[in-house]
Amino acid sequence: MKGFDTKFRDFPDYIIGITKEIWEDRGIATLHRYYSDDIVVRSPASVVLGNQNVIGATMATLAEFPDRELLGEDVIWSGTPEDGMLSSHRIISTATHLGDGVYGKASGTKLRYRILADCHAIDNQINDEWLIRDQGAIVRQMGWEPREYAADLIRREGGPEACVTPLSPATDRQGPYTGRGNDNPWGQRHADILTRIMDADMAVIEQEYDRAVQTEYPGGVTGHSFGAVDRFWMGLRASFPNARFTIHHQIGRDDPAMPPRSALRWSLHGTHDGWGVFGAPTGAEVYVLGISHAEFGALVAGEPRIRREYTLFDETSVWKQILLQTGPK
Repeated sequence: MKGFDTKFRDFPDYIIGITKEIWEDRGIATLHRYYSDDIVVRSPASVVLGNQNVIGATMATLAEFPDRELLGEDVIWSGTPEDGMLSSHRIISTATHLGDGVYGKASGTKLRYRILADCHAIDNQINDEWLIRDQGAIVRQMGWEPREYAADLIRREGGPEACVTPLSPATDRQGPYTGRGNDNPWGQRHADILTRIMDADMAVIEQEYDRAVQTEYPGGVTGHSFGAVDRFWMGLRASFPNARFTIHHQIGRDDPAMPPRSALRWSLHGTHDGWGVFGAPTGAEVYVLGISHAEFGALVAGEPRIRREYTLFDETSVWKQILLQTGPK
């Protein structure tokens, strides 16, 4: 771990360790050390530029959810300490809505939801980030539907002309990291599977997923077997059948005492011109940022397949894009 604090044993320990230090141990000031001054943090909801704005957003989240915990499930990573490393960090977060904020008046609701975050780090600092929270799970636990929440958020932010603009190619900013991951075969296999699904080759699901696959999808939805996979990906792709699918980053890993795993960061960019999980086609231009993790295993000798899949995108930001172009009909 050349260039990193010696208290961290390896890169996953660094990512999990600083996450706890910043959020749970209230070491918000350590962001001056762990994040670069000009960091770019993208989420589907917005693009945040600069460490000072990251600190402000962190404090606002903790004011709204003061007991928030972030439990690291996995860190799938690539690179070297000398050249920089990219982590794809999967988290389960628990929190109680105890303060007023972006989710409205304090409700006392206890939440559990997942986060997937890609972070680039070099010399003990993160300088580029892509972050997806399961906003669909959060707002549903508070009694909202994602469309309703997006419409209310637009109103509370001052209307269509004044509200925060969701992430799109037009609002994105280039950060220092330009890597594409690694060439490990598990990452390539995962990329091939997802590309086939996006090309409407749904037969790949029974070929490449284990029959007992467990899936974790937006909205906090846990599924099992082929039907859950098919319904999720079909519903998403059917909403944007002509959108361009792009894999921006892929990692595969073989680590001791862990199953083979992969992490993909991808996007769909195009028009809402199909019937799917976002209802009647509106023709709105939409950008969907997604991150997917997969674990492979051979329950039957010689037949390694996907046994667990984790995918997130932000349903509320998709709805916000649609409503900003069509109005809250």
